[in-house]
Amino acid sequence: MCSAQNFTIARLKYEGGGDWYNDPDIIPNLAQELNKRTNIKTEITENVVSLNDDNLFQYPFLFVTGHGNINLSEEEVKNLREFLTNGGFLYADDDYGMDESFRREMKRAFPDIDLVELPVDHPIYHMIYNFPNGLPKIHEHYEGPPKGLGLFYQDRLVVFYSWNSNISDGWTDTHNDPQEKREIAFKMGVNIVAYALTH
Repeated sequence: MCSAQNFTIARLKYEGGGDWYNDPDIIPNLAQELNKRTNIKTEITENVVSLNDDNLFQYPFLFVTGHGNINLSEEEVKNLREFLTNGGFLYADDDYGMDESFRREMKRAFPDIDLVELPVDHPIYHMIYNFPNGLPKIHEHYEGPPKGLGLFYQDRLVVFYSWNSNISDGWTDTHNDPQEKREIAFKMGVNIVAYALTH
């Protein structure tokens, strides 16, 4: 259970075959860094939630990742839209392979709104740590630069989507990333959370 006074990152569970559960240490590791680096008191344990769970709206921040297909039911799409339009925030990190299905499901939830690339001067890149060139690249999945994309509802950023970057891979102990890469990944993660909680 999460303490009433502590911030909790909830991992989004979904159907469709994608591995929503991969790298189970990423949220606990990011939470530890948030506790060390900020005043955001964060639960260390991972909480898993689906879009049909009764407790969905207890969490202000959802995280979703994976390598494969995301398939939401009509009810889940409805709940996702309600979650995001009532103050919730979703951070999605493509771990190579979920891009097509993620974009499709976002379009189902917000048919009239497109994901747009955020400019490098967007506050999410400058909240606590400064990223003057925008989204950093942690893992090479595709040629070319990473992209930080956003979905805005009534001028509020409700979804932040990192593509060709894989920030969360830098949070796990699994890949033995160089310490400087992990540091960059944690700094970007801290910025994302800090932005979500203040905007």
